[in-house]
Amino acid sequence: MKIDKQKLSPMMKKYLETKEEYSDCILFYRLGDFYEMFFDDALLASKVLNIALTGKSCGLEERAPMCGVPFHSVDSYIAKMVEDGYKVAIAEQVEDPATANGLVRREVIKIVTPGTLLETDEGESSNSYLMSIYSNESDDIGVAYYDIKTGELNASKISKINLKDEVSKICPKEIISNSQAIISDLEMISKLARIYLNDVVDDALMDEGILLERFDDEYLATNNIKDDEILTKSISMVLNYIKITQMIETSNINSVNIQRNSDFMKLDLFTRVNLELTETIRGRNKVGSLLKVLDFTSTPMGARMLKKHIEQPLTNIRIIEDRLSIVDELFNNFVLRTDLKSYFSKIYDLERICSKIAYERVTPKDLVYLKNSIEVIPKVIEIINLSDSNRLKQKISKLDPLIDIWELIERSILEEPSNNIKDGNIIKSEYSSELAELREISSNGAYLVQEIEKKEKELTGAKTLKVGYNKVFGYYIEITKVALTQAKLDDRYIRKQTLVNAERFITSELKEIEDKIVNAEDKIKNLEYEIFVSVRDSIYKNIKRIQDVANVIAELDVYLSHSIVAGKYDYVKPMMNKVGRLSIEDGRHPVIEQIIGTENFITNNTNIDNENSINIITGPNMSGKSTYMRQTALICLMAHIGTFVPARLAEIPIMDRIFTRVGASDDLAQGQSTFMVEMNEVSLILSNATKDSLIILDEIGRGTSTYDGISLAWSIVEYIHDNIKAKTLFATHYHELTELENKYENIKNYSIQVKEDGDDVIFLRKIIPSAADRSYGIYVAKLAKLPDEVIDRAGNILLELEKNHMYNSNSIEKSSDMTSSENNIKQVDNIELQNNTIQEDSITQELNNKYKEFIDDIISFDLMNSTPIDMVNKLYELQKKAKSF
Repeated sequence: MKIDKQKLSPMMKKYLETKEEYSDCILFYRLGDFYEMFFDDALLASKVLNIALTGKSCGLEERAPMCGVPFHSVDSYIAKMVEDGYKVAIAEQVEDPATANGLVRREVIKIVTPGTLLETDEGESSNSYLMSIYSNESDDIGVAYYDIKTGELNASKISKINLKDEVSKICPKEIISNSQAIISDLEMISKLARIYLNDVVDDALMDEGILLERFDDEYLATNNIKDDEILTKSISMVLNYIKITQMIETSNINSVNIQRNSDFMKLDLFTRVNLELTETIRGRNKVGSLLKVLDFTSTPMGARMLKKHIEQPLTNIRIIEDRLSIVDELFNNFVLRTDLKSYFSKIYDLERICSKIAYERVTPKDLVYLKNSIEVIPKVIEIINLSDSNRLKQKISKLDPLIDIWELIERSILEEPSNNIKDGNIIKSEYSSELAELREISSNGAYLVQEIEKKEKELTGAKTLKVGYNKVFGYYIEITKVALTQAKLDDRYIRKQTLVNAERFITSELKEIEDKIVNAEDKIKNLEYEIFVSVRDSIYKNIKRIQDVANVIAELDVYLSHSIVAGKYDYVKPMMNKVGRLSIEDGRHPVIEQIIGTENFITNNTNIDNENSINIITGPNMSGKSTYMRQTALICLMAHIGTFVPARLAEIPIMDRIFTRVGASDDLAQGQSTFMVEMNEVSLILSNATKDSLIILDEIGRGTSTYDGISLAWSIVEYIHDNIKAKTLFATHYHELTELENKYENIKNYSIQVKEDGDDVIFLRKIIPSAADRSYGIYVAKLAKLPDEVIDRAGNILLELEKNHMYNSNSIEKSSDMTSSENNIKQVDNIELQNNTIQEDSITQELNNKYKEFIDDIISFDLMNSTPIDMVNKLYELQKKAKSF
């Protein structure tokens, strides 16, 4: 919208000056009790926020488009704008309108972006990370990610090829980077995960001076940050971005967790989605995910840590076994579990309270919640120390009870304070003698005036003396002229007004009382605010102590949750090993068994080791192959996060990665078909899997022609066997692949057991060590209630195809005198030729059979002994058959 600035009113000129300075933001401009938006911002915001669009006279011929939101509920509107991918600049009134000389001065006090949104209705179990990515000429890049709500700051060095996996693992709300190439490379994943890519990054963000503002030189050296350019730049970008957007010196950042990626299992985006770790594929809901089954946490900090553990399984066997041992101690102590659960339920979100303190958004009620939470800590310490849980005792050995912070809040803050720090009713009277006096004055003003009147009558001897009040003079002492002749007035009395029958005076004491009475309420509010800020600042100096306590409580809460789940759902402690042995007895799918009931779930065994590394699984659709493979992957993942697993016994090897290719989807926006997406995912697996990986592949090759698919599936299995040697579950309907068991000792056939009862088929959902010879696809179609005509015709076609099938899987051999690529091409050519031959021979044979049947039918008809109507009917039948040829 083109605007002639010369014609604008002074206020609108000032608005536009501010808007030009923050042109990439939606400007929320404070006017009285509302935040207003104008011109293009108003047009956009009115649609996003679904609020009325109005207009304002601003000196132009047309009214400026305008919309606004109330200041007391602005947080929800800001959150909506930010969640829709916009940055918001908050322009606040920085002087009192009542005392302003001309225009009220307004300044931008904060910029809110998706990665810096402090107030949000998002679930308390979620982190909201701002991620920075620094790239130079090396192969490694620096990644730092920070949650403004909790103060958690992490940093790591990773190779560029692992960046997308890292982003999908962290799933930040916003990414900043010094490299436009990286921003461009992340565009596809940002759309899938709804990540805001901020391309406004300048050199100021990489100023490393901010590191020494937040941390001392010794800390940086001890944590191997100081001399590492990649780490220092990525961390500096986060710190500078927070300082620039929040426009405040304080923060909740007190440490940096340097992540070693070798300690964590790598999970690509496809695997996270396919296994539905934290949300379902359809609907993206928590219900139906592994997180929902495992989440019996009692605190928001614990809920967030549990989600993080699920998203970041460990590979360090020592840490895994340490977690399992703590869970085991809690699992075997029902009384301790029950008591801890009761206490943890009384603890509020300490991390987010710390964030509100740091960014000066904490309310008096938040401090009461903090006090009530701290009150529980000594009780938690006591019951653990009284137990036999040695590892838990070790965990809490340095847990700070925070007694001094509890005492400060207890002495200063009312039990039920106002939630607004400028409304008063926050501080206890006994905490401040000045506050107590002001409250006394405010409550007993009339009594104080009466006392002054009584005292002055006695001092002056004027019996008609009285204290009065009006808006012009305030409080005054009035003495009639008759009484004045007898009164004894001293120098304290100052004549103020002469009336016909009386004189009015003031005294310094009276004016002091007047000032206290008239301004007591305002003084009380201002004093309470000052005291509150002082208390808040005192707590801020101890914020790291609170954060450390919050971290320990979160960790204990996660272990407690695991122990509750283990007891509730009959899970067992897995045994971890480094020898590559995967053995699960009576394994169950942790999510599906909760949906259908444990009593209805069919358990299965899994046995894979270095001598039996690939299992080819055949069997009908809907018989449970995908469930079985997913449950194996989930049981392995659960063991790596340090929790008990749904099985009777479980031996789990340390794995570096879990890969899954399950289900079918396309990406038409990127020009990729279902089959292309499938091949991309398989390519990722074959390029990154190792002998310590677990690979789950379901129906590879079904998106193309039958023989193309068989060739690819066969070749992929051979490649995994020869080059990767990873533990692999490969489900397929290509029964030809079962021949691989005869070619390779490390490949074994398994199938889903089926029971046939006449025309009915029962899927027993039990894995057995044998190959299936049928897929029962037509039976599944029958269950789906396809028309009988379709089912019958499909059955006849299947019989013909099986009778004339010429493909021999034994003919697939590796050629020693050809390259792998040439061999594959030749195999595909041969298969296509065989396919054409099969089709031609099949058509010819079918026609010959029909002709023979037609001739036999004519010859066998008894013409001499038939009635005329029989002959007409027969002729009609023969004619109908002839038309079908």
